[in-house]
Amino acid sequence: MRLNRPARRALLVVHVVASAGWLGLSLGLLALGATAATTASPGALEAGVRAMQIFADRLLLPLALLTLLSGVVLALGTPWGLARHRWVFTKFWLTLATTAATAFVLRPAVDSAAEAVAAGGPLPDTGDVLFGPVVSLSSYVFMTVISLLKPWGPTRRGRRPRTTAGTRESAPRPARS
Repeated sequence: MRLNRPARRALLVVHVVASAGWLGLSLGLLALGATAATTASPGALEAGVRAMQIFADRLLLPLALLTLLSGVVLALGTPWGLARHRWVFTKFWLTLATTAATAFVLRPAVDSAAEAVAAGGPLPDTGDVLFGPVVSLSSYVFMTVISLLKPWGPTRRGRRPRTTAGTRESAPRPARS
């Protein structure tokens, strides 16, 4: 299946906007988490953790899933393929891993911190509000860099000659700079 040009461009816009939103949201979560971890004010602590909970519960997973889905459709609908280039393959697995970590680690950690603080207690563990955003942000920056630089070349599958209308290509495609 190949996407036509208008569909590919529209999907690329959706993918880039969702990815940038996910990256920006992670930066915001890190700022809120750092504020919550370092403040002496119980009000600022509660506000920071509560804002993190709202972002994590309402925005994080939809953006993660939209990024994953749009990336897979783009990979499958364009010549890049899902397993033809190492950078695409790496982005796929990192996006899948960070989406899973968002759902099963980051959100529960933020929710538990918010519950503890809402009950009038201190922040149970600063790692609950800092570790997830740091790992996420690092992953998204790395994925952005490899999206722009497209390093590492094709995979073994991508080096195989492709068939076009039933014939083999005789010359390899030039490397993209």
